[in-house]
Amino acid sequence: MPPSAPSPGVARLGPPCPRCGRRAPAEGGPFCPYCGRYLAALRWVAEPPPSAAPAAPARVRVRYSGPPRYRTLPRWGFPPRRWEPPEPATPTPDPLHGARSTFGTLVPLLWATVAVALLAAGAEVWRYVLLLASRDNALSAGEVAASDALVGSAGTVSPILTVAAGVLLILWSVRASRAAADRAGVRPSRSPRMVVLGWLVPGLNLTVPGSVLSEIEHCALGLPVDQRPRPSRLLLVWWALWAAGVVLSAVVLLWSLRTGVQARADGVVLHAVLDLLAAVTAGVTARLVTRLTRLLAPARPRRRELLLSVRPPAAARAARA
Repeated sequence: MPPSAPSPGVARLGPPCPRCGRRAPAEGGPFCPYCGRYLAALRWVAEPPPSAAPAAPARVRVRYSGPPRYRTLPRWGFPPRRWEPPEPATPTPDPLHGARSTFGTLVPLLWATVAVALLAAGAEVWRYVLLLASRDNALSAGEVAASDALVGSAGTVSPILTVAAGVLLILWSVRASRAAADRAGVRPSRSPRMVVLGWLVPGLNLTVPGSVLSEIEHCALGLPVDQRPRPSRLLLVWWALWAAGVVLSAVVLLWSLRTGVQARADGVVLHAVLDLLAAVTAGVTARLVTRLTRLLAPARPRRRELLLSVRPPAAARAARA
């Protein structure tokens, strides 16, 4: 049976008022007749204006007219070569690795320079002995020829080794200074160009090399960066030998411009002293470079594996027997 419709004499009531709770007639309007509250629920919806939305582009249908045609032969296209993968980025060279690689060649070359310089010093001493003996007696042609050959060969090989060792020493100092600065977290006090000029320019080569090596030693030892470097005893000895060798080289070079028998005899003595000083300086340089390189890159301790046999106690062995 269908539901009965409301009788015309009964008024329809609307929803209760949210303020007073009374129900007003449905035809009474949007406001409550008792308290005046607006009865309709409000919901604000924010929508963008029509001008903010971009207009959809019109789709233009193009009829297919076949493959492209050219009046002349096109000159564009792919190059006639096979595909090659892109080259990987070149890694930044590690100054510590460069210093260690240079150290591996520098130290043997320095010890070879020591041997040849000692041989050259002995040849100069032999020549001076022959000069002293020639004042009273005549010398044999064989002794003079052997002395000249020894002096000439040693005097040729020794400068070549000295120059090669010097180039490697300068290269090692440039790389070691950068490695020491990176380890201390500071910038090098001198650029590579200034380091090279400090080794080569006369006058500057008396002070700059010692200062560069002192800074390398200071940073390698992990001392405070704001503290003034204090060279070690080995470095001070090397600095004195290096300065004496530079000064003596200039004296020998100027002495060779003099003429006369006595000047030549004195030149032999100066060459012998210079060769002996070069040998000592090269040996001390080898020790100093080895020490600084080991400070920059200390060797890892070698681990030894030991096999231990655990024997049962004497009581257990007696019980088993």
